[in-house]
Amino acid sequence: MKPWILALSAVVALNQGARADFNSCKEQIKAQAAASGISPTTLSRALDGLQPNDATSFLGVQPEFSTPIWDYITGLVDDERVRDGKQRFAEYRQAALAAQHRFGVDAAAVVAVWGVESDFGKTYGARPVIQSLTTLACTPNRRSDYFRRELMAALKIVDHGDIGLEDFKGSWAGAFGNTQFMPSTFLSLAVDMDGDGRRDVVGSVPDALGSTANFLHKAGWITGLPWGYEVKLPTSYHGPSGRGGKQTLSVWAGRGLTRINGEPLSGPGSFGLLLPAGPHGPAFLVSRNFDAFYSYNAAESYALAIGVLSDRLKGGEGIVTPWPTDDPGLSRSERREVQVLLEQRGYDVGGKHDGVMGTKTREAVADYEQKNGMKRDGRAGKKLLAALRGGN
Repeated sequence: MKPWILALSAVVALNQGARADFNSCKEQIKAQAAASGISPTTLSRALDGLQPNDATSFLGVQPEFSTPIWDYITGLVDDERVRDGKQRFAEYRQAALAAQHRFGVDAAAVVAVWGVESDFGKTYGARPVIQSLTTLACTPNRRSDYFRRELMAALKIVDHGDIGLEDFKGSWAGAFGNTQFMPSTFLSLAVDMDGDGRRDVVGSVPDALGSTANFLHKAGWITGLPWGYEVKLPTSYHGPSGRGGKQTLSVWAGRGLTRINGEPLSGPGSFGLLLPAGPHGPAFLVSRNFDAFYSYNAAESYALAIGVLSDRLKGGEGIVTPWPTDDPGLSRSERREVQVLLEQRGYDVGGKHDGVMGTKTREAVADYEQKNGMKRDGRAGKKLLAALRGGN
């Protein structure tokens, strides 16, 4: 037999084996779910004929940890998101204040989570949650047991009728709705704020805001305490840092720290010193409420984005101290401009001018950088934008 026929036969056998393993795993899940009380009708509708999707290709990809902090914050907390957030805050002010009244969590903080998680309902994710979680549960990986538990929770949500199967879409990892709850979190913390008898974080913004406020409340939110402040460090500061080492503001004042505008520190609560880009970048004293943000998604950059956005929704000025880089990050509108300018030069950026630096856009950026004597890293910053605008 010819070598190419042997190779093709091996691929076919491998694919057949993978499908058999996947189907066997689905049957195990069906049996486990049925034993927990989930109806045969729900299991048939959700799992019969289901095939794996591309969810496993995203395992280990987290922009909170792989993106420079100045890119991450600038892209999430830009003028466009602040403007949209103020409009949505005004539109759902009654719902946000109702959540604040019930759970004691600052309404602007809840709306900020909404903005960071789904751009105020614009980007839920389009992958069917059951399909993604089944793929992740039935494909060998170090978190397959976790995803199996989330799949069981997702099947219960469908069985309860809280979210219709056709509307149950979200991220590659199974997070869904306006504020991107994982299924197990939904089961334990989602609330019905609009009084229709369902907990619906997909179709009901009041339910999503109330459920998020409940999450932050259970995570230890302290009513009336700021999440943090931007501060000014004394010259050549060599003192302690880290959000875990919390001290009173008087202690930090004794070490020479002031508010960013130079005013002295004062007020209740304990705070840790966060230096997300080291001692030469912006510095923040962060409270227990910052830790509540962190519990939503365990990355300090993520928690900082929520805190800064919440301040800006209330009219604050955002981060004052420049990031320690000679090539700052781009806003979403500037990223869209990069995509347009690259496309005008014949590059394929994936067919969309959405400001998302996907694989096609990064490849185009890297090629442009190499051809124009720039560092080839696929990153779009101010220098790249300036070069594109200059006609290079």
